[in-house]
Amino acid sequence: MSRSDDTMFVPMNDLKMQYAQIKNEIDAALAQVLESCAFVLGPSVSAFEEAYADYCGVTECVGLSNGTDALVLALRAIEVGEGDEVITTAHTFGATTEAIRSVGARPVFVDIEDEYFTLDVTKVEERITDRTRAIMPVHIYGHMADMDPLLEIAARRTIAVIEDAAQAHGARCRGHLAGAMGLAGSFSFYPGKNLGAYGDAGGITTSDGKVAQAVRTLRNHGQDKAKKFWYNELGYNHRMDGFQGAVLGVKLPLLDSWNDRRRAIAARYHSGLAGVSQVRVPTEADWAHHVYHLYVVRVPDREALAAALGEKGIQTAVQYPVPLHMTPAYADLGSASGDLPVCERACKEIISLPIYPDMGNDQADWVIDQVRAFYE
Repeated sequence: MSRSDDTMFVPMNDLKMQYAQIKNEIDAALAQVLESCAFVLGPSVSAFEEAYADYCGVTECVGLSNGTDALVLALRAIEVGEGDEVITTAHTFGATTEAIRSVGARPVFVDIEDEYFTLDVTKVEERITDRTRAIMPVHIYGHMADMDPLLEIAARRTIAVIEDAAQAHGARCRGHLAGAMGLAGSFSFYPGKNLGAYGDAGGITTSDGKVAQAVRTLRNHGQDKAKKFWYNELGYNHRMDGFQGAVLGVKLPLLDSWNDRRRAIAARYHSGLAGVSQVRVPTEADWAHHVYHLYVVRVPDREALAAALGEKGIQTAVQYPVPLHMTPAYADLGSASGDLPVCERACKEIISLPIYPDMGNDQADWVIDQVRAFYE
């Protein structure tokens, strides 16, 4: 952190600071992988899989190469493919719908809920057809979608629910952890996530043994577990590296305390920005436990705000400026401007302020002061 009289550097994240605090444990875990030469899958991945399944309250976790592959394999495990439809949101990272397209299915977009940016469950059922095979809610920014009514709809219509929990490690809905409510949960462990590896990594969680076994087979080229070089189906090379399992194993016991710190910073932002009418701070449902992967506010003039904050040393970001249904990759779906009005409006207003567990109170206060100064 550097500071002059009128600037203070506040990054969106600081992985160097996090590493410095756990360096000895990380280095020792990586050394074990080097000594064992178990570089792909192996004991460190198996240990993490067991620990993360236990953490989430499910029976199975399968470590994978990244979060996108986790979504693809979750869909393939339940045989979603050509001609099928998957209901999801257009307010998400492109991997969500990329995975749907990768298995040959068609994404069907539903608008978002205005307060939490998550799938508007009240609009889901009207989009169900006889081709709907799955619903994929996205637990965006660290706030879970309202799962109970969604699961009721899915059960009544015999449709699978696959949770995209890439931004929601440790988040809860009515006491249930992300990744434990649907048929399967898909996680990214990209370095900047609340629980991040030191490279690409992902995984799925489930209490369905058939789904878990299907994903394990698919991640390893479709090989029969008991019969090497015997291919039951076409699979992929989507295995987690031993180094990533080792890193995640060190970090997992710290996840809840890191999330608590994120929540404390968010509360500081809430309080400090109260009364600034131009700034709409994020909301947490009374049934939710938000883990603030991102702290996303809504303002009428984000480009000007971002520029002003940048001059004061404060990094900002926009996740995500364009709804997926309005990008060229999905033009063939026939969607148009105005189809998802809540999502489209939000995408024009959102801006992320810095938040990470090692962020100091003085840094948070500097952000608050500069946002307030901009609107005075």
